[in-house]
Amino acid sequence: MRRANLGEGGAGSYVASGYSVYEEENEELQEGLRAKVTALKSLTIDIGTEVKYQNKMLEDMDSDFDSTGGLLGATIGRVKQLSRGSQSKLLCYMLLFCLFIFFVLYWFIRLR
Repeated sequence: MRRANLGEGGAGSYVASGYSVYEEENEELQEGLRAKVTALKSLTIDIGTEVKYQNKMLEDMDSDFDSTGGLLGATIGRVKQLSRGSQSKLLCYMLLFCLFIFFVLYWFIRLR
């Protein structure tokens, strides 16, 4: 049996052309991999930026909550001072007024 010559150079050029096909395929795969790595790098940088931004926001919220906690603590201290003093009637009236407003609002909401 005789083999057909594939190309001008015979069997030697067949091997060389097969090798170049594999090289081209490897280069295409390499380019695809390079594009994926670039996309992952960009995504990682974006995630890092977002994490830094979120951490800054959390720190700001923490300081806001601390200042609110201090303000609330001072207000509770003043209310305790009022209850200990001779103005207990005034505190009682204030609490009754708050309860009255609460019930009026509750009744108003229930009618809707």
